[in-house]
Amino acid sequence: MGINADSLIDRLYLKGQISKWRALAVIFAVITLLVILRHNVPSKIIDNDYIARFTVSGVIGDDQKTYDLISSLQDDKKIKAVIVWLDTPGGSAVGGEEIYLRLRKLSEKKPVVAVMRSLSASAGYMAALGADYIFARAGTITGSIGVLIETAEITSLAEKLGIKPISIKSSPLKASPSPFEKSTPEAEKVIKDMIMDFYDHFVDITAERRHLTREKAISLADGRVYSGKQAVENKLIDAIGGEEEAKAWLVKNRNISQDLEVFDVEVEQENSVLDRILNGLVGEFWQKSRVGLDGLVALWHH
Repeated sequence: MGINADSLIDRLYLKGQISKWRALAVIFAVITLLVILRHNVPSKIIDNDYIARFTVSGVIGDDQKTYDLISSLQDDKKIKAVIVWLDTPGGSAVGGEEIYLRLRKLSEKKPVVAVMRSLSASAGYMAALGADYIFARAGTITGSIGVLIETAEITSLAEKLGIKPISIKSSPLKASPSPFEKSTPEAEKVIKDMIMDFYDHFVDITAERRHLTREKAISLADGRVYSGKQAVENKLIDAIGGEEEAKAWLVKNRNISQDLEVFDVEVEQENSVLDRILNGLVGEFWQKSRVGLDGLVALWHH
């Protein structure tokens, strides 16, 4: 029985569809295999002594995996020193403080040098204070010593939209400031007092670690940013330089062998590729769309 033109076109179309789905299946299988290998193949085993390079980048969060990684460096006998790369505008006040504390504890067992890259401000600067010595490039942006909490008040907008927010709470200062009610001087004072409490702590850490009088530290901690060169002049960091200078400092001042190589140590990622994509998209939308009180933030807005 012969095949007419329409049947032939249908068969060719179906064959094309089958080929397309086969190709997609192969691609999916390859991606799945790569993901499995990424999470089940052990990281590169380093047989010799080395210098670990740990990177803090992006907005600092309150990340237990990061803290655990820093702590794990203490007991690795092959790691003779640690270089911390910082490229961050800051972020969570608790996150910056925790990294600072973990680096201080790490420095009790092995030398730690901070290398600031394009940006290491606010909570990023606090984290850098945990190192024994701090380098930055002349064009690095650092400083921004301070704390803030941001919210918004949308009662006028709600009124125009015919929305009447209702808050039933145990006391006037509960959940204040809130975007759904007019701010009061009492509520603003409570928040300001809390901000200043952590600000004083930030200033004390800066004064102690940089060997400054508290008065000098306060004069530098007015929220402004500094170039790397200005930071050296004001004794907020130690010297202009990068990783090469950091390694030279370790060799000269901490008796670290010139022959040691520098290897990256990273926080292990356990989420799947799809999870990371969804979390990134949904998380970014949530952070940009929400209006509320997220906690103390030490972040340089640019």
